[in-house]
Amino acid sequence: MADTLFHISLSVIWLMLLYHMFLAQGGYQHFKKFEKVIPDWQRKIESIDLPIVNVFIPAHNEEVVIKQTLTAMSRIEYPKDKLQVILICDNCTDRTKEIGEQFERDYPFMKVLETEGEYKGKGKSSALNYALKETTSEIIAVYDADNTPQRKALWHLVLGLVNDPKAAAMVGKFRVINAKKTWLTKFINIETICFQWMAQAGRFYWFNIATIPGTNFAIRRSIMEKLGGWDTKALAEDTELTIRVYDLGYHIRFFPAAVTWEQEPETLKVWWKQRTRWARGNQYVVLKFLGRLFNLKQKKIAFDIFYFFFTYFLFFFGVILSNMIFIANLFFDINLNIGNVALVLWVMAFLLFLTEIMITLSIEKNQLTIHNIFWICLMYFTYSQMWIVLVVYALILETKRVIKKEDQIWYKTERF
Repeated sequence: MADTLFHISLSVIWLMLLYHMFLAQGGYQHFKKFEKVIPDWQRKIESIDLPIVNVFIPAHNEEVVIKQTLTAMSRIEYPKDKLQVILICDNCTDRTKEIGEQFERDYPFMKVLETEGEYKGKGKSSALNYALKETTSEIIAVYDADNTPQRKALWHLVLGLVNDPKAAAMVGKFRVINAKKTWLTKFINIETICFQWMAQAGRFYWFNIATIPGTNFAIRRSIMEKLGGWDTKALAEDTELTIRVYDLGYHIRFFPAAVTWEQEPETLKVWWKQRTRWARGNQYVVLKFLGRLFNLKQKKIAFDIFYFFFTYFLFFFGVILSNMIFIANLFFDINLNIGNVALVLWVMAFLLFLTEIMITLSIEKNQLTIHNIFWICLMYFTYSQMWIVLVVYALILETKRVIKKEDQIWYKTERF
C-alpha cells in the first residue's frame, strides 16, 4: 500500500515538473518572436483614430507608494486627449486622496474618484466596478497602486487590442522593483520571472491561453459590460475574470513588451498574507468552475481550470503525501521497497528544477548569475517548501469562508 501511494505521489510531482519544463520551452520560443509583430502593428495603427483609454488604479490607504505610481502614470506615452488616469480611492483614511488631488491639479488627464454607497469599502473588485459604472472609455487598463509602468507599457497594450479584434484583453509582464532588498524579494524575483513571466508565455505559445493578472492589463469595455463587471466574491478576481472572458468566445493575448515594475513583500508576514490570498482566490475559481467544465463554450479553458486544480490540490497533496511516507519510512518499517530509486528521482527532480529556472533567467538581462544560481539552489529547499504549508492553510481558510458565506473585504498588501 505504501509503495502504491508513494508511486502515485511521485507521478503527480514529476508530471508537474515536466509540464513546467514544457512551458519553459514554449515561453523561450515566445520570447524570441513576440516583438516581430510590432512594426506591422505600428503601421496599421497610424491610419486609425486611437481609442479612448481609462486607466483604473484601485487604492485603499496607499500613501506610501501612490506618489511614485502617479508620477510614472504622468509619463505614460499615449495621446493625453485620449487618456484618463483614474485613482479610485476606496474608504481611504490616509493621504492617498490628498496626493491624488495634487496630481489631478497638475495633470488634466488625471482624476480622483471616491467610491460611494454599496461600492464603498467592499474590496478591489467593488472599487473597479464603481469606476466602470462612472466612466465611458472604449478600453480599460488596470494597474495596482504600487506599480510603475514603463513609458510605453500602455501603448503596447492598446496596440495589441487595436490589431487583434478577437482579443478581449492584452496582458503585459511585471518585474520586481525591490528584487535585491531582502532574501525574500530575491526569491520572489526568481519566482516572478519563472512562474509568472515564463509560464504565462509558455501557455500562450502552446495553447493560446493567458491569464489576466491583477495589474498591467487592458480589456475592452464592451467585454466587461457583457460580463457584468468583476466578481466581488473572488479573492483572485483576475483569474476568475479570465475564465469568463474565454467563455464568451474571446482570447487573451500575452504581450511582454508591456512592462510594469511592482513592489513585492519584504517580510515573511506580508508575503504569507498576500500569497494566502492568491492561493485562496485560485481555489475559489477552481471550485466555482470545476462543475461547469463540460458547459464552457471554449473547451480549451477547461484545460486551464484543470491545471489550477492540479496545482492547488493534487500537486501539493502529492508532495505532502510523498514527504510523509518517506519520513515515516525512516522511523518505522512500512514495507517501502522503492529503495534507491527514490533518491535518484529526487536528484533528477532537483536538477530539472535548476535547469528550468536557469533557462528562464537567461532571457532577462543580468539575471543568470552565480549569485542567483546560489539563490535558486536555496530556493528549492526553503521558499518552494513554504508554499506547501501555505496552500493547505489557504484551503482551510477558503473552506471556512464558503461555509460561513463571508463577504469580500480589502486584502491590501503592506507597502514599504
